[in-house]
Amino acid sequence: MDDAAVSHSPRKPARAAPPRRVLIVEDDADVAQALRLLLVSDDYQADIAASPDEAAARIESAQYAAAIVDMNYRRDTTSGGEGLQLIARLRAAAPQLPVLAMTAWASVGLAVEAMRVGAADFIEKPWSNVRLLQVLATQIALHRSHLNEQRLSAAQTLLLAHDGEFVAESPSMRAAVESLRRIAGTDANVLLLGENGTGKTLIAQKLHEWSPRAARAFVKVNVGALAPGVFESELFGHVRGAYTDAKSERAGRFELADGGSLFLDEIGTVPAAQQAALLRVVEDGEFERVGSSRTQRADVRLIAATNLDLAQEVRESRFRQDLLYRLNTFEITLPPLRERDTDIVPLARLYLAQAAARYRREPPVLSAAAERALLRYPWPGNVRELAHTMERAALLARGAQLDAAELQLRGGGADGDEPDWSRITLEQAEARLIRQALERHGGNLQRAADQLGITRQSLYRRLEKHGLSAPEER
Repeated sequence: MDDAAVSHSPRKPARAAPPRRVLIVEDDADVAQALRLLLVSDDYQADIAASPDEAAARIESAQYAAAIVDMNYRRDTTSGGEGLQLIARLRAAAPQLPVLAMTAWASVGLAVEAMRVGAADFIEKPWSNVRLLQVLATQIALHRSHLNEQRLSAAQTLLLAHDGEFVAESPSMRAAVESLRRIAGTDANVLLLGENGTGKTLIAQKLHEWSPRAARAFVKVNVGALAPGVFESELFGHVRGAYTDAKSERAGRFELADGGSLFLDEIGTVPAAQQAALLRVVEDGEFERVGSSRTQRADVRLIAATNLDLAQEVRESRFRQDLLYRLNTFEITLPPLRERDTDIVPLARLYLAQAAARYRREPPVLSAAAERALLRYPWPGNVRELAHTMERAALLARGAQLDAAELQLRGGGADGDEPDWSRITLEQAEARLIRQALERHGGNLQRAADQLGITRQSLYRRLEKHGLSAPEER
C-alpha cells in the first residue's frame, strides 16, 4: 500500500531477500545447470528446484531475490499449465517475489496469461544471455525498491480504517474519498493530482477495487521512468524481431490491463513525442505492437497521476492539451498532510505501533510534547515521511514513552548534521547529496534532478547504484 491505509488483519513482517540469490525451477538437468553457470558467472547465487513441489518448499524455507520458472514439467510438456499454477503458487507464498517465466513453447497467449497470474517478465528458450541478465537485474532492483518501501511502512495508506470501511478523519480527506467513491463505478478516466507522498497510488488501487472492474487486472506503470527507446514497447508491446533484443513477442501494459484498470504514474513527465503515441490509444483504445501492422484494441479504465500543474505545463507547451482533456474526465487533488491536522497524531500512533511490531518491540506512547512537535512540523514529504519518521522513532525509543527529541524532526540523525567532508568517500558524498535533494523537494524527482544538475534518468541510475529507494508518484 501507499501512504496511510490500515488493515486490522495481522500481517507478517516483510523479509529482506538476499540481493543475489535466485531460484531456478527447471526439470531438465542440463538446462538448469546452464542457467546456474550463467548466473554464477554474473555473481549470483543460484539454487535449483527440479519440480514445482520442490520449488514451493524452497520458497517456504529460504529467501530469494527472484525466481526463473520453466512453464512445462512432467504432466504436460507444451501447454504451460503447470507453470501457470506454479507461478500463482509462488506468488501466493511470496507476493513480492519477481518471477521470470521461461519456455521453449512460447506463444502470445501463454505470455499474457503468465503475466496475469504474476510473472514479472517472459523469456523464450533458447534465451539471450544478455537479455536474461538484464531482465533479472531490473526485476531484482524493482523488488529491492518495493522491499525498502515495505520496510518503511508495512501498511502505508491515506486513510484510517474503521469497521472495515476506509474513511477519512480530516474533512479534506473525507471530501476527496466521498467524491472518488461516487465516480468509482463509472469508466471515466481519472486524473489524481497532489504532492508526492499524498497517496495517489493507493487511491488508484482503491478506485479499481471499488469499480466493476475489480475482478480484472490492475496494472501500474511509472511512465516517467521509461526511457524514450522503450516507451512504446512497454505500453503497447512488441513482436519478435521488432528491434535487436526483441527475441520474442511481448504484451504491453495496455494489453495486460484489458478489461481492468491501467495506472499511469508521473504522467506529467512524459516527453512530447511519447505523448503523441499515448494520445491515440487514450482516444479510441487502439494500438499496434512495435514492429506490427495489426491493430489491437484494449478496454481499459485509465487512472493517471502527477504532482505537476498540468494546466501550466500545457501553457508552456510541455504537455498536450488534447491529451489532458482525455485524461481528466474526473480530476481530484489529494490534500497534503499539513492540511490534515486531525489525521497526523492518529497516523503517527498507527505507524509507531506497526514499526514496533515489525521490530518485535513494545510500542511506546507518544508524549504530549511529541504530539505537539508532530503537529508543528510541516511534513514536506507528507504521509510517506511520517511513516519513515515513526519507524525511526520506534528504533530510537528508550522507554515506554516517546519524547519529542526522539522524533528527530529537525537536524540530528544520519542526515541532519553537517558531515566531515574530509572523511567521507566520493560515493558517500554523492549518496548524501541525493538524499538531501530528495528530502528538500519532498521526493520530487524532477526538482531534485534539476538541483543536482543531472537528468531524471541519471538520477534513477544513481538511486539504483546507491541502493536508495526511488520515490514513486503517489
